[in-house]
Amino acid sequence: MHEPNPPVLDFWYEFGSNYSYLSVMRIESLAAARGVTVRWRPFLLGPIFREFGWSTSPFVLQKEKGAYVWRDMARLCRKYHLPWRQPTVFPRPAVLPLRVALLGADRPWIGEFSRRIMQRNFVDDREIDTPDAVSDALRALALPAEAILAEAQAVDHKPRLRRQTEEARALGIFGAPTFFVADEMFWGNDRLDDALDFAVARGQ
Repeated sequence: MHEPNPPVLDFWYEFGSNYSYLSVMRIESLAAARGVTVRWRPFLLGPIFREFGWSTSPFVLQKEKGAYVWRDMARLCRKYHLPWRQPTVFPRPAVLPLRVALLGADRPWIGEFSRRIMQRNFVDDREIDTPDAVSDALRALALPAEAILAEAQAVDHKPRLRRQTEEARALGIFGAPTFFVADEMFWGNDRLDDALDFAVARGQ
């Protein structure tokens, strides 16, 4: 009898995205409870927004939406029992930590690294797109920070983030976080549970 494949969820996220923060902090434990494997897919939102003619986040471009979002984030962080501080810089650049996340996407430290970068941005309100910031996160995990940074900034690795972002655009991704189960898309932190449940149902 053929055994079904373990359910898999592709998780597309960006370190500058506030709603990605909510999902990054919760996804590993929620997925593990359901027996779902998470495939981490870091990408850049900026190039996708620019294709829409936006110079920055719509939460910045639309004042009323931005005001709503910060109240919404405070409510949701209370709901999920997550720490929260509205960042004084938004959206923060995140190219370097995203390159490192892409490098580590299949390594066991990806979840904890991603959480530490998100905490630095949305709890500590500190810059994340510097070698020192990324090194701090890596060293806290007892990882060889200098070697990983060198690998992430190597000439042959740098284009991978652009290609990953192009793949996101080809899939029709227009924001973060976005989840895929095979070709079924779920957009937004509030669809995380639905995406995980769909993955479980599909795998049965």
